[in-house]
Amino acid sequence: MPPPVLVDPTKLDLERVLFGPEEIRRRNPHRHEMELLHGIVHYDPEAGEIAGFVDLAEDAFWARGHIPGRPLFPGVLMIEAAAQLCSFYYKDQFPEVPFFGFAGIEEVRFRATVVPGDRLVLIGRRHQFNHRRASFDTQGLVGESVAFQARIIGMRV
Repeated sequence: MPPPVLVDPTKLDLERVLFGPEEIRRRNPHRHEMELLHGIVHYDPEAGEIAGFVDLAEDAFWARGHIPGRPLFPGVLMIEAAAQLCSFYYKDQFPEVPFFGFAGIEEVRFRATVVPGDRLVLIGRRHQFNHRRASFDTQGLVGESVAFQARIIGMRV
């Protein structure tokens, strides 16, 4: 049975982008093919919540080779996109930290396929958070389906 969604979906206005690519680049170092996070649509540091999205292009770099004839967005890239969402949150709270690096994942489950043309909505909720280390419970949704869930752990590098 899928878990409840981490953030009330009525808080997510997917047409109202709060932070676009330029603002994301100011916090995250990812560039070119590895810029997986396309926008932030919900950010409430007081509640420990953040949500963003990835629009999956038909010609994305992975689509041709990750299951030819039936392209599937790789689970590892779903996790990476969620890590970038968490990194945005952390770097916004601690802008003086040079880099917030991926340190681990726990409690990962993949529940649905994600394909070119989908919008993967990423949700993060702060779990543990301090100047040196942070963890977030995350989910990826396509429509109303939970595609994945994971706890993302990161640390100051």
